[in-house]
Amino acid sequence: MNVYGVDKTAPPTRDRIVAIAREMLTADGAEAVSMRRIAQAAGLTPMAIYRHFDNREALLRHVADTCFAEIAERWSANVHRGTPVERLRGGVDDYLDFALREPKLYVFLFGERREDARMFPEDFRAKRSPTLNLMAEQLAAGMDDGVFRRDDVWEVAITVAALLHGFVQLYLGGRIGMDENGFRQLCHSALERMFDGISA
Repeated sequence: MNVYGVDKTAPPTRDRIVAIAREMLTADGAEAVSMRRIAQAAGLTPMAIYRHFDNREALLRHVADTCFAEIAERWSANVHRGTPVERLRGGVDDYLDFALREPKLYVFLFGERREDARMFPEDFRAKRSPTLNLMAEQLAAGMDDGVFRRDDVWEVAITVAALLHGFVQLYLGGRIGMDENGFRQLCHSALERMFDGISA
């Protein structure tokens, strides 16, 4: 029986393997993902997967890159609405939506050590992060508009990201005793305090 909801009658393609790996990540976390389990869920032999991916790490790297691109595309849908501050607030909602809806996938993407993970500052300054790029663009727009004081936009962006990530990790770890609405309000209050601190 295929517990991950992928149609076993579909052709054994690379995309199908990726979809199963992503479902495993979302449901059970990275530790649950193995080539053998994916093969079993897909109705393949383990060796068949190696025709598409050299190893488990290559598969997870592809899943991560695909997820980051999808997240950035979803978040970018709102980047042209309102002022830079309003767009940043909306981006926080998008970030929290993802973190709270798919917590295990979120932890894999943003919280687990991976050899291929993008590193600050080089990768971010080179604009290799699809998600942080969006935040940096809005912060830069706010600086250009005179809303925020001029500063190193990448350092400001990673500071905002670290603030949100810290709150999410505390919440997912059961260290914040609030319901989801209260937690979201807490994150927005913290963001507004940060905006006050960087205002022009």
